[in-house]
Amino acid sequence: MTKITIIAALIAATGFAGAAKADKLDDIISSGTLRCAVVLDFPPMGMRDANNEPIGFDVDYCKDLAKVLGVEAEIVETPFPERIPALMSGRVDVGVASTSDTLERAKTVGFSIPYFAFEMVVTANDKSGITSFESMKGHTVGAVAGTFEGIALEKQVKAWGEGEYRPYQTQADVFLALSQGQLDATVSTSTVAMASVNSGKFDGISVVGKAPFDTDYVALFASRNEYGLINYLNLFVNQQIRSGRYAELYKKWVGGTLPSLTVPNAYR
Repeated sequence: MTKITIIAALIAATGFAGAAKADKLDDIISSGTLRCAVVLDFPPMGMRDANNEPIGFDVDYCKDLAKVLGVEAEIVETPFPERIPALMSGRVDVGVASTSDTLERAKTVGFSIPYFAFEMVVTANDKSGITSFESMKGHTVGAVAGTFEGIALEKQVKAWGEGEYRPYQTQADVFLALSQGQLDATVSTSTVAMASVNSGKFDGISVVGKAPFDTDYVALFASRNEYGLINYLNLFVNQQIRSGRYAELYKKWVGGTLPSLTVPNAYR
C-alpha cells in the first residue's frame, strides 16, 4: 500500500507540474522581449520613416503592449500573406498587423476583441473612367492577396462575370500598378487609400467612393491555445479604449471621426 501511495503521489505531482507549466505570457515576460508581427507597407498603420525606422498606429500599439508587460518591443516586418505563418513558425509572439478576425483564420490562431475598424473605399486610375464601385464592373481590378478586401473584391468580380481580378503581395505593389495603369481600380481601407493618394508617390489616382463591404474589424492574434495571453490581450485592448489611448493614437495617425469598435446589434 505504501508503494502504491507513493506512486499515486508522484503521478499527482507530475500532473500538477504539467498544469502549472508557464504559458506564452510568462515566456514573453521572462524573455524581456515582445516580438510583434507588423505590416510595414500599410500606412498609416505600419510604415517606415525617413530613417527607415518602423512607425505607425500598429507600431505604437505594439510598443504600448510591450510597455505594460515591462518588456522591449521588437517589430518584425511581416507582409500580409506571412502574418499567420510567422506566428505558427515561432518568429513572432503576437500579431499587431491589421488582421481581420475571420472564422476561417480563427481555426488556426486565437483573436482578441477588435482593436481597430476599417471602412472600404474605391481608388481608381483617373484615366479609367471609374467613378463608383459599380462602375468597376468589366475592368481590371486588384488588391492584396488574402486580405478582407481582396477576398471580397475577387468574389465580386466572379459574381459580375466580367472583368479581371489580380492579387498582389503588398499595398505598395497595388498602388504602383494602379498608378502605372496596370490596374483600373482597387478596393482598400479608407486609411491606406488616403495615405497613398496624399503621399505624392502615386500619380493619377483618386478615391472615387465607398465600397459596399462590411466594416472590417481587426484584432490582435496569438497562438490559439494560449488562453492566458489571449485573455491579457483582450484586457489590454479594453484598457487602451478606456484610458483614451486608442483615441490618442487614432488622432495621431489617422484623424477624423473615431470609429466604434462595437458591432451593432451584436455586442457593446
